[in-house]
Amino acid sequence: MRIALPTHIDPAAFATRDASAPIVTLEGATMGTRWRVLYAAHADPTPIAAAITQTLARIVAEMNHWDADSLLSRFNRAPAGHWFDLPPDFAHVIAAALRIAAASDGAFDPAIGHLVNAHGHGPTHLSGSRDGWHHLAWDAAARRLRQPGGLALDLSGIAKGHAVDAVSHALRRAGLAHALIDIGGELAGTGIRPDGEPWWVDLENPPGAPLVPLRIALHGLAVATSGTYIRGDHNLDPRTGRPAAHGVVAASVIHQSAMEADALATALTVLGHDAGAAFAIRHALAARLVLRRHGTWDEWLSPALLAMLEPQEQETFA
Repeated sequence: MRIALPTHIDPAAFATRDASAPIVTLEGATMGTRWRVLYAAHADPTPIAAAITQTLARIVAEMNHWDADSLLSRFNRAPAGHWFDLPPDFAHVIAAALRIAAASDGAFDPAIGHLVNAHGHGPTHLSGSRDGWHHLAWDAAARRLRQPGGLALDLSGIAKGHAVDAVSHALRRAGLAHALIDIGGELAGTGIRPDGEPWWVDLENPPGAPLVPLRIALHGLAVATSGTYIRGDHNLDPRTGRPAAHGVVAASVIHQSAMEADALATALTVLGHDAGAAFAIRHALAARLVLRRHGTWDEWLSPALLAMLEPQEQETFA
């Protein structure tokens, strides 16, 4: 077993820890998957569950490409030249998506809705006339996005991670500083458990991969994994229009933001080992790539992740 520890431990987490607090579990369905929240507090779960479901419902109403009435679907149908005023959640996601698209040279692209449809992963099997993030005009100051005409957004590679962050913020607004959030395998942990331990999670290994388990202390951190072994080659390379075929079976990113980790894991899967490793090193990402080439399994850990595995002079968990 390998253990990855955060490089920073928040003293406030220990100051607010209640050793007598129960760990309450809440769960439900969203975004075609399941959500699960564990929080440590003497707090009525009813309003907490309501806050979580309201947060998720708002995000789904904005970004669900399967819902014809969502804001995203309305944008996709809009005529050329139409500007959309975006609510805060949508604007936050678009700003991050376009930034990561530019940084990854389009390996992550929020504007591949027609490509996704053409490969049978979207709400229709019809392809459209235009794909590519570079066709979008984004007015960050005014939170406005322009439909260039015939372009379809698909935020599947980032919206779930954003939902994890949004739920985490909702819990903090409710006064809950110690929680673990899981939405379809994208996770974030805040604070610590009542026993003083962090929220431990194990990175999932692809079936058949003979890898040493990697356990992560999610203390002010999030982790997201993009893997071809989950639903097949659903990770399309926006630059070629075909499934990524670089031998990367799974890519995981540990980051302070689940939204960032979600999109970056997708980008690394598309980039492949050589370009993905270079990208992770250049951007100081704590990342793991699982590779299968010529029938052989292999693993690559970025320097930032290796540093988390090494003994460090830091405050230990009680």
